[in-house]
Parts: sequence; structure tokens; C-alpha cells
Amino acid sequence: MNDPGPPRLALLRFLERVQEQDLERTRRWIAQEERREAERQRGIQARPPAPDWLIEQSLSRDTPPVYVHVGDCHMAGKRSKPVTREVALRALAERVDPCPHCNPDALLGFVD
Repeated sequence: MNDPGPPRLALLRFLERVQEQDLERTRRWIAQEERREAERQRGIQARPPAPDWLIEQSLSRDTPPVYVHVGDCHMAGKRSKPVTREVALRALAERVDPCPHCNPDALLGFVD
């Protein structure tokens, strides 16, 4: 006996169901990615602004600070804390080195 198998229409309906499932899964992935992106954007908008000036502390609490930085300096270390303009100027006057990358002394108008 030669069994012709399922009719072509049944095979096409099966393919249609598989493709609908694939499309629904892809739409779920897109929705998830859109939620992630919206959350990332909310995080960026909620981020506090960079401080104007930073003082980078040394490794030891007993030694003076290492550098004065502009607030958004990419070279500022994790031990940096935000300070006011007056504190940054006082630190420069007390011989804390200005960062050689962001040159806060020039921006502050500090003349040694």
C-alpha cells in the first residue's frame, strides 16, 4: 500500500501554527527589550548630575588627598568625593595636585 500521508492543506495549517507561535515569541522578545530600554532610559534620567569638583583621597586616611578633579573627569578614582568650588580652591592652595588630565586649576582660575 502506498500511503500518500497527510494532505497538503493539513501540512500548511501545521506550518501556519508553528509560524504564528514563532511570531508571538518574537513579539514577546521585542516587548521585553522595549521594557529593558525604557528602564535604562529612566535610570539615565534619574541619575544625579555630576558634581562640579572632586577631591581624590589617597589610599591611607592619614595622608593628604592625591588630586583635585573637574567633576566629570574620566580619571577620577573611586576614592573621589564631591566638593564645592571653595574647597577645591583651598585644596589647590594647600598643594594638592591638580589632575593633569582635566586641569581643574585652569578652570578654577587658580594661580600658584
